[in-house]
Amino acid sequence: MEALVGACAAGRVPGEVVAVIADRDCEGLERAERRSLETARVIPSDFPDRDTWSAALRDEVAKHEPALVVSAGFMRILAPVFVDAYADRLINLHPALLPAFPGAHAVRDALADGATVTGSTVHFVDHLVDHGPAILQAPVPVHDGDDEASLHERIKAVEHQILPRACMLFLSGKARLEGGSVVHSDA
Repeated sequence: MEALVGACAAGRVPGEVVAVIADRDCEGLERAERRSLETARVIPSDFPDRDTWSAALRDEVAKHEPALVVSAGFMRILAPVFVDAYADRLINLHPALLPAFPGAHAVRDALADGATVTGSTVHFVDHLVDHGPAILQAPVPVHDGDDEASLHERIKAVEHQILPRACMLFLSGKARLEGGSVVHSDA
């Protein structure tokens, strides 16, 4: 969130962060509040099921009329009622080179698998978990002696670069979803 807000303020992303919405209290909300950004919490336990919660989240996001919806550090599976509402403008940041290591433990899984390279992916969201066409990917080497924390820190540094770049590409019309694939252009 901080990297994206900074990139917008510096003019590297042609837009602004209009709201930060989370499913719980978290550092991202605290940072957003310190920057006087609009924030909201849509707590899953306040709703009877995932579909109802996803509909409430959809409605909260809709209040802000976003051109792009960014999921970063949001560790919940979104129901189709949310995904479909933001089709073609909903992206996710994932700490692996998808399709390798989907799911909540991507960094741990890469280490357990003995990967020598992992990384980060920004991709369009579809109805499957950590699936959908990639906009950008960036590799991160796995070093001897890496543990989950050290590797994740290096991945985060890359994420701070590629998430704003992916947002810039989308918002400037240089990357779009077309026929289930990402089309990059110089437009």
